Amino acid sequence: MYTIDDVKEHCNDREYVEKAIEEDGLLLDAASSELKDDKELVMKAVTKDGGALEFASTRLKADKEILMQAVEKKGWVLCYASDALKADKELALKAAKTDGQILYYVSKELRDDYDVVLEAVRNKGLIVKYASKRLRSDKTIAKEAIKQDKRAFDFIVPSLRKDEEIKTIINPPEE
Repeated sequence: MYTIDDVKEHCNDREYVEKAIEEDGLLLDAASSELKDDKELVMKAVTKDGGALEFASTRLKADKEILMQAVEKKGWVLCYASDALKADKELALKAAKTDGQILYYVSKELRDDYDVVLEAVRNKGLIVKYASKRLRSDKTIAKEAIKQDKRAFDFIVPSLRKDEEIKTIINPPEE
């Protein structure tokens, strides 16, 4: 069992760090800057725990292959991505499948992308508040967001709040 202190002591020893991150990807935190920029090691770390992306070098936070692996189980780690990758639709869609919160981190353009917003609100309805006004006005987006979290009702455009179908989702008829 490796500890962060053990890894700090051996932070330049690639073989040692590799064995440690195979056990716990987050131990990448204690690796040397050089090893945090080693694509093979970082890939192993984010495969073990997507959260290890936080400790990767700036260069590797801009590597789509690394990011695609990191968001596999932890979509929220998109927050550590380069600005260019925060604007990547394929990556955003993959991240949204596990965590709708990513809408907060993606580019302005993707906050106005129907597919990305729909996937995000299906996972976390309340995140609709970060969608573009155009998409907060979309009935399908609004319905999906409210089905997932009724509090999303407060963030859709006022005209949709009067829609009978949406009112029924908020207050279903008693049987």
